[in-house]
Amino acid sequence: MSQSLLGGLLSATINPLTGLTTSTVEYLVVAGGGGGGGYSSSYIYFASGGGGAGGLLTATGYSVTIGSSITVTIGAGGNGGGNVANGSQGSNSVFGSITATGGGGGANYGSGNSTGINGGSGGGSGYTIGPGTGIAGQGNSGGTGAANTGTGGGGAGSVGQTFNYPSPGGGGAGVVSSITGSPIQYAGGGGGGSYFNSTPNGVGLGAGGGGNGGYYSTSTTTINPTAGLANTGGGGGGGGNYASLMSGAAGGSGIVILRYPANCAPPASVTGGPQVLYNNGYQIYVFTSSGTITF
Repeated sequence: MSQSLLGGLLSATINPLTGLTTSTVEYLVVAGGGGGGGYSSSYIYFASGGGGAGGLLTATGYSVTIGSSITVTIGAGGNGGGNVANGSQGSNSVFGSITATGGGGGANYGSGNSTGINGGSGGGSGYTIGPGTGIAGQGNSGGTGAANTGTGGGGAGSVGQTFNYPSPGGGGAGVVSSITGSPIQYAGGGGGGSYFNSTPNGVGLGAGGGGNGGYYSTSTTTINPTAGLANTGGGGGGGGNYASLMSGAAGGSGIVILRYPANCAPPASVTGGPQVLYNNGYQIYVFTSSGTITF
């Protein structure tokens, strides 16, 4: 097996060299992040919320049945919103009976579209109406907004930031996991957009793979929002309106990582091409594409 990134802790068959077997694995399952909210051509002095992070679930001691195929599904990130449109919700990631829920899309500022979408973590609001809510144990709600500036999408570690006029709100923090052997932050919210953002205004920064919100550094210079980082479940940055009209950015895709002791046998069968690592006494399987695994 080649060494690269991490994708799955396996521990279910007998290692012929040691005779050891295990029937449990450790997992990290992160869903796709929500897309950032889009612009509204009728309200050019307002901006949209960042996308919520994909839901994050992690635990040890997950029981596996020897000889049974387990499905692994990697959720896609949601699309960014366009004219008078919220960002779309990310897709779920799945490992066996474990399902992490896709992040909620960020809100657009426009008639009837100011509320963030619910999800693993909720999308940020685009005005004074509420943000999307997160799912307990998976993520947090987006930031609560007010006029002119978007708020951050929720993250697995904290709620999205509320705007501090005239600066947009940043994305909620993700959660750091060392399941691959190195500390990496997953499932951070996308930053809110701004209708105008000249110095010293701040930028709506994403966190834990979340994208930054869009803004205007001058009345003629557009800084477009950025997408959530692939395979982190980060939310997409929210768009803004001023000299031009910015769509929201897409959320980042999810990931499934499994690991189990290195002195146990490798899985009997794996599809989906996970990357494999051996680190700190574990064999680690990192799924960035959907597949199956049989112990």
